[in-house]
Amino acid sequence: MEEKTKKVIIGMSGGVDSAVAAYLLKKQGYQVVGLFMRNWDSMANNDILGNEKINQEICPQEQDYLDAKEAAKLIGIKLERVDFIQEYWNDVFENFLHEYKNGRTPNPDILCNKYIKFDRMLNYALNQLKGDYLATGHYAKIKNNKLYKADDLEKDQSYFLAQLNKKQLENVLFPLAQYNKKDIRKIANEINLKIANKKDSTGICFIGERNFAKFLQNYIPTQPGNIIDIDNGKVIAKHNGIMYYTIGQRKGLNLGGMKEPYFLAAKNVEKKELFVTSIKNEKKFLSSNKLFATDLNLNTLEFDLNNLSAKFRYRQNDVKIFNVLIDQLNNTIFVEYQDQIAITPGQQIVLYQNDLCIGGATISKIYYNNKEIKLLNYEIEEK
Repeated sequence: MEEKTKKVIIGMSGGVDSAVAAYLLKKQGYQVVGLFMRNWDSMANNDILGNEKINQEICPQEQDYLDAKEAAKLIGIKLERVDFIQEYWNDVFENFLHEYKNGRTPNPDILCNKYIKFDRMLNYALNQLKGDYLATGHYAKIKNNKLYKADDLEKDQSYFLAQLNKKQLENVLFPLAQYNKKDIRKIANEINLKIANKKDSTGICFIGERNFAKFLQNYIPTQPGNIIDIDNGKVIAKHNGIMYYTIGQRKGLNLGGMKEPYFLAAKNVEKKELFVTSIKNEKKFLSSNKLFATDLNLNTLEFDLNNLSAKFRYRQNDVKIFNVLIDQLNNTIFVEYQDQIAITPGQQIVLYQNDLCIGGATISKIYYNNKEIKLLNYEIEEK
C-alpha cells in the first residue's frame, strides 16, 4: 500500500487546528476519517459550581461536536464519535484531584495526551477504525519516530507531548509541524471553514474554562486556614483551601492594605497554612538550582547527557541543565541549573537536546545549594 493511500484517523476537536490538519491530510492523498472524543459530562460529573455555561441550550462541548461535524462535511470526510468519559475520570481527573489535595500543581494537558489522546484514542483509531495512523492538530514534529519541536516555536506543543513513549510515536502524524497559526487561519478562510476565526480552547483539558476555585469545590470541600506573613509569623488573613492557590501566585490572594505586592511563597498542607511575603523576597524564598523528578519518561535514548536543556513550564525559554543523573530503574532524575524562580512540585520538567524532545518527568523536590526548599510542608523556624 502506498504511503499516501493509507488510512489516517484525525482527532477533530471542533477547533480550527484539527480541521485544517484534516484538510491537509486529505489534500496529501491520505484516506481520512475524523474522530471526535467526548471525555467530560458536566451533569454526570457534578460539574455545577464554577460552570456558568451549564444552563445553556447547547453546552460548549456539544457545540464543538457540531463544529467538527460541519468542518468534516465541508472537507468531505466522515466523522466518527466516541466517549471516554469514565476513562478520563479514572486516568486523568482523579490524579488531578489527588495532586491538588496534596498542595501540588498538576498539568492535566500532559496526562490527557499520555492516557487519553495517545492511548485510548490511538488504540481506538488503530483497532476499531482500522487506521494506519492517528493524526492530531498539535504543533510538533515527528522524525524517525522521535519527537521534535514544531517549526513555529511560539506555538510548539512538544512540552505537552513529552510523556509519550516511542511506541506511541510510531503511529502518529502531526500535519501542522511546519505551519504557524497565521497560516492555519489563512487556509481555513480560503476553504470557507466557519470556524476559521474561532478562538483557541482554554482552561482544563477537555473540560474548558471554569471559575477554578468554585470548580474544585465540586470535588474537594473547602478547608479554611490561615494566611501567614512569612517574615513575622503573623496571621494576616484567612483562606478557603490551600488547593485553590499556586506557589508564586500574586493575584487573587485578597490581601488588602499592603504597602507593596505580596506573593504566595509556601504552603503547609497538613496545617492548611499559606505563607506569603512581599515581592522583594521572591528570590529569597523561591530560588532553586537543582531538582528531583519522578515518573521519568524517555521516548529516546539517543541523546548526549552533557548537551541537554529543559523547560520547567510551557511558556519559557529552554534552560541549560547539567550534572544530570538519570535512574532508569526507578524512573527518576536529578538535574542542576542556574538559579530559577518558582519551579513548582507537580509541574513537568521537559528535556531537550536542541529541538529534539527526549522526554519529561514530574517535579517532586527542589533544592538551593543542595538544601531542600520546603514549599509544601513549610514551617517558620524558631528564632
